[in-house]
Amino acid sequence: MITARDVRMVFPNGHEALKQVSFDIGRAELVCIIGRSGAGKSTLLRCLNGLLVATAGSIGVDGATVTGATGAQRRALQRRIGFIFQEYNLVERLSVMHNVLAGRLGHRSAFPSSLYWFSRADRAIALRSLERVNLAHRAGQRADSLSGGEKQRVAIARALTQEPVAMLADEPVASLDPELAWSVMTDLRRTAKESGIPTLINIHDVNLARAFADRIIGIADGLITFDGPPDALDEEALIRVYKGSAAVFAARNREPAEPAPSPVELTPELLAT
Repeated sequence: MITARDVRMVFPNGHEALKQVSFDIGRAELVCIIGRSGAGKSTLLRCLNGLLVATAGSIGVDGATVTGATGAQRRALQRRIGFIFQEYNLVERLSVMHNVLAGRLGHRSAFPSSLYWFSRADRAIALRSLERVNLAHRAGQRADSLSGGEKQRVAIARALTQEPVAMLADEPVASLDPELAWSVMTDLRRTAKESGIPTLINIHDVNLARAFADRIIGIADGLITFDGPPDALDEEALIRVYKGSAAVFAARNREPAEPAPSPVELTPELLAT
């Protein structure tokens, strides 16, 4: 369903973000990508849906070729690939339903889209998508009245409303607390399995990746350094992915300790109070 062969991405400034990246992702497979910031994870997702044009290699999604496609062909493909951002990207003054219906814009002609007019069938698809993330009861509320976890679930529903052949998510739980992050990952896994959608998620939380992924891909300096099931992600593999000691890796995944109070200087003025 998603294939990448020797994908390379070099930016105009000479930075090589991806170096011969190759993998296959099958139907209903949920894959988490881990690695340090700047490792190339976000660049990879944007190459997969054509937001960035890979310098070399080949990418295919559901039988369609992404690399070498014209601008119009890439836009047509993007209508079929759900993309979930860390920042939700909702129009907060609009209702939940109208935000989810935005997933149908690529399926409508320009004039109805400009009037934000949707058919009964479009609305039925949007409502079913909201039901799948347990938010149908929020359909009439403004998006700015929702919690962070609910906003991200609306973003998932919007992507589902595209009726996608693949789903990509770039750090979808990075700004959520652990309970909400678990809920969002549960929704992503359930929709991948129920709809048979291959799903690729960039994520910093290795524990969540282990809990929800069928498979984990580790990227370091634009290269895949690990590709396997969660139970194979051992200490040695983590060191390869994060290019450091296991102690450094463990520190990245601990809750930050509360900072110690600064020492108080006992000045004559303070002693006199």
